[in-house]
Amino acid sequence: MLRVAGARLLDDRHRSGVHDVLDADPVAACMVASRIEAVGLDPWRLGGELWSHGAPADGLCFSGANLVPLRGDRAALRAFADRARRAGRVCSSLVGRAELVLPLWEDLAPGWGPAREIRPDQPLMTLERPPMIAPDARVRPVRISELDRYLPAAVAMFTEEVGVDPREGDGGAGYRARVAELITSGRAFARFHDGEVVFKAEIGALSRTVGQIQGVWVDPAWRGHGLGAAGTSAVAVALAGMGRRASLYVNAFNAPARSAYQRVGFVQVARFATVLF
Repeated sequence: MLRVAGARLLDDRHRSGVHDVLDADPVAACMVASRIEAVGLDPWRLGGELWSHGAPADGLCFSGANLVPLRGDRAALRAFADRARRAGRVCSSLVGRAELVLPLWEDLAPGWGPAREIRPDQPLMTLERPPMIAPDARVRPVRISELDRYLPAAVAMFTEEVGVDPREGDGGAGYRARVAELITSGRAFARFHDGEVVFKAEIGALSRTVGQIQGVWVDPAWRGHGLGAAGTSAVAVALAGMGRRASLYVNAFNAPARSAYQRVGFVQVARFATVLF
């Protein structure tokens, strides 16, 4: 296919080429693949746009709530940056493989900066075998009737991890709806003690082959007792029961979390980076 100068918008006619790219990098592409597999490439259903530079195999980028570069050389990343600048920033973050995110941000920063925070080193990890530690038998899917008990833990995790309160702006209605959606789809897990959440985690993205664990949190009063590792092991076992491989990414500076995931058996397969606005 003849390369084009800029980034072009893809639709369902390009599904085959897009799936080839996603299938070639299933762990790193899980967030985008989960949406495309569910609804296709039509922007209205996808909740964003998929761009290519030349053929999808030459350069591919998702633009929606997050800007996620999936493949591309320096010319492709410049083309994606140019289209993103012209469209104006609609995303809350850039996230993906560090070797793609960081040069893309270098091109975008003069027009979009400054970022609220840049996290340049986030090991992307996956579990290729059964967990090495026993799963916590008390970790289970959350019931929708438990939403009000689960929500404070979800807010605490988000605030601690991202640095902002997810209830800002709309009083928490949007975040509550998102958490409720995860619960009703069977993708929110917790261990309760005396009616309070002491461990939580969610499956944030679920493609045909991979499930990405996110929002892992342990009540501060319960930290240091192995709940994070055993709880994550339980979610990984649940994913295996769904026929998916467990994955996650973690900040390199978070030594306790990295150690916990390594004890479970997670191994690093790539490096992510995130730019937060």
